Amino acid sequence: MMGDLPSVTTVAEAAERIRGQVLRTPLVPLAALGEILGQSLLAKPEYLQPTGSFKLRGAANALLSLPAGVPGVVCASTGNHGRAVAYMARRLGLACTVCLSSLVPENKRRAVAAQGARVRGIGRSQDEAEVEARRLAAEKGLALIPPFDHPDVIAGQGTAGLEIAADCPDVARVLVPLSGGGLIAGVALAVKARCPGAEVVGVTMARGAAMQASLVAGRPVEVEEQESLADSLGGGIGLDNRFTFALVRRLVDRVVLVSEAEIAEALRRLYRLEQIVCEGGAAVGVAALLGGYLPPVEGPSVLLLSGRNIDMDLHRRLMVEDAREAA
Repeated sequence: MMGDLPSVTTVAEAAERIRGQVLRTPLVPLAALGEILGQSLLAKPEYLQPTGSFKLRGAANALLSLPAGVPGVVCASTGNHGRAVAYMARRLGLACTVCLSSLVPENKRRAVAAQGARVRGIGRSQDEAEVEARRLAAEKGLALIPPFDHPDVIAGQGTAGLEIAADCPDVARVLVPLSGGGLIAGVALAVKARCPGAEVVGVTMARGAAMQASLVAGRPVEVEEQESLADSLGGGIGLDNRFTFALVRRLVDRVVLVSEAEIAEALRRLYRLEQIVCEGGAAVGVAALLGGYLPPVEGPSVLLLSGRNIDMDLHRRLMVEDAREAA
């Protein structure tokens, strides 16, 4: 059931609940990038999670909070949430159906199926996939696990923020990929409670930035979902959004939009300078810094690198293009 607006207390409770189910990721220096930018930069490598993204935190907390006797779970996803839900459902012995739109890359579709989930392809946007997930939940009595707008999911994602605050109490800025807002809402709840002087910045692609359009409008609005290197950040926030919009509006200090070219360059810099392979949605914070959208701060900045589930053929093409341009 949907509950009240999540808080730092529910985030702390989630941390205890999911202990042993997810990896407590460290903070690691981005020394080469930091030297180029003249800043102290630390990465939180959520791509090290067993499912390759931070989404496991929210999925684990949501599924572990379900009442006994649930016959199965269903969700809509741009890929990473579905993979995390399928992974946890398999561990708990629950049937799982994941609804994916045609915009979800094939490598992510295969990864969801590999976890034993039934994959249902539907529509051309996450919003359409969400409609189908809701229909299946009502028709078959399944537990719906939303990708972001749910207190248990938000609290689970927020555990990453608790770890940031514990490992870097003097953090000056946290850069978080922004889509539906579940990750940044949870992280901001934790960071603002434990490190109140820290700035929390949401970064997303310029193509189809639903949360930013909603913040500008002052209410949730629909935005056409478009193809992007940051495919994991696609989709709307839901016109009936109950939690993430309010939390993002209250807690996030600013939002930065980055272009496709800037995302591609960030992926290249992460690979060539830091030997990090991640997906476009994870690289947006680096893109914002390289693009000069944010002034330097006194103190360390933490970049949450949200996932690694990029199509490796695409990643290879981006690296080759960079080498050709440099030749």
